[in-house]
Amino acid sequence: MGVIFYNIFLLLLRAGVRVAAPFNKKARQWVEGRRQIFSRLQAAVAGKKKIIWMHCASLGEFEQGRPVLEKLKQDYPDHHLLVTFFSPSGYEIMKNYTGADWIFYMPVDGPHSARRFLDIVNPSLVVFVKYEYWYYYLKATKARQIPLLMVSAIFRPNSPFFKWYGGLYRKMLSCFTHLFVQNQESVDLLSRILPADRYSIAGDTRFDRVIDIAEKGGPIPLIEQFTGITPTIIAGSTWPPDESILQKTLNALNDLKLIIAPHEIHGDHITQLQQLFPGCLLYSQLSAGSRAAGESNVLIIDNIGLLSRIYRYAHTTYIGGAFGAGLHNTLEAAVYGKPVLFGPEYSKYMEAVGLIEAGAGFSISNEAECIATVKQLTGDKALYDSTCQAALSFCYRHKGATGKIMGFIQEKRLLTN
Repeated sequence: MGVIFYNIFLLLLRAGVRVAAPFNKKARQWVEGRRQIFSRLQAAVAGKKKIIWMHCASLGEFEQGRPVLEKLKQDYPDHHLLVTFFSPSGYEIMKNYTGADWIFYMPVDGPHSARRFLDIVNPSLVVFVKYEYWYYYLKATKARQIPLLMVSAIFRPNSPFFKWYGGLYRKMLSCFTHLFVQNQESVDLLSRILPADRYSIAGDTRFDRVIDIAEKGGPIPLIEQFTGITPTIIAGSTWPPDESILQKTLNALNDLKLIIAPHEIHGDHITQLQQLFPGCLLYSQLSAGSRAAGESNVLIIDNIGLLSRIYRYAHTTYIGGAFGAGLHNTLEAAVYGKPVLFGPEYSKYMEAVGLIEAGAGFSISNEAECIATVKQLTGDKALYDSTCQAALSFCYRHKGATGKIMGFIQEKRLLTN
């Protein structure tokens, strides 16, 4: 019965996206990116052997899997790396990533698609990141006895795997050679349905990723010129509710600057930000030399790829999405030893919970709380210093997940058999 409902879901998924494609850019990219997918894939990998396939839902999962991907490339240079995405949000941004041999959309799941995909790729190892459970791909991978890993997985009691109706989900979990999970709660839950040797705690590979970015990152002169010696709030991946609060916070407090890197950088949203912050600068204007860094106290980052490197210039950071869209990556800011503020809907994000427990994170529900928190952090140096140290310690205390995963691959000889 579960398979029947799953097949209905796949039919509705295809139909829904195709109906939306003429009106929605992402839906259109989703459809167009999969045109002639198998012939393009066949042409790309023709004659290649020893392929490692990593699948990511979107950009966030790619960043989570990236430390493992890059370590695989380093430790197994005779293997080729294929990365697939489900979402345009991941594929369109990372399609030119040079760390993998090929970047593709994942063909829509189904018995024929899974069989054809694996016939073409014939991977030596398959790695899924955090979630995305596609029944026919997982079933076919297991049937071919290809090692199949899940990394940085996290499970909660309300997940369908642990419900009476979750039989198909449990079948999908049983396809994995090993699941590397983030926390003890996930282990306790999996112990009800899987043998103990099929899962283990490795932690979250995002800690390894953000530490690597922070340690390798160089200066960004334009950001350095803009911030100068003025305390600056750097807000990343913001949505309109976040931006409204930041605008009121900036108006209420003197001698602050603000840098916003919004989640959406399309023209309409940039225009909205320019209306919300009259006289603000755009990073593209600074980089083109058409505006000077000292002309405004608000800078809008209107490109992609800079955010994770600019947090180092913050006095205080703010991470968007926790007013409903879904909290974005708090670790990118915390790794620089900066206080991290975010909205009220954070309980599903264990790293945000951990930052609060460590004394490095602050949840705010409105502009009054944001103003009060920023005022306290800028006015109490002892508090600020302890908060910064707590953020840095939290990140470095949780590194090492990539090493545990690679140790398993080497110990089990998954790529040397």
